Amino acid sequence: MACLLLALPAGCSSGGDDGGGRTGIPAWAEGMPVTAVSELPAEARTTRQLIDEGGPSPHERDGSVSGNLEGPLPRQERGYHRECTVPTPTPEDRGTRRVVTGRNGETFYTDDHHASFTAVPR
Repeated sequence: MACLLLALPAGCSSGGDDGGGRTGIPAWAEGMPVTAVSELPAEARTTRQLIDEGGPSPHERDGSVSGNLEGPLPRQERGYHRECTVPTPTPEDRGTRRVVTGRNGETFYTDDHHASFTAVPR
């Protein structure tokens, strides 16, 4: 089954205070750990690039709604966040790593299947 990955616009400016309080950190990331794209695992950087390019997606469930049932992401209406699998060394399942994107370009990374997230400003 093919999956449509949404290409999302940039989520923050490259510098300065965007009103969120911390210099260079977008308001949507306030109160969360923040990780630079360059600090993500290589597989997560590749997944993020595939999202930005609109695919193709290697996993049939990629692009599905992330319900934020665990609650660590900023609260939004259902369907706002979409998730994509980050490949893991164990190919027999999807593993626990995901890149989750918001409709307005927000990007988050989890390596523990939604138990915790780090914001990834663009």
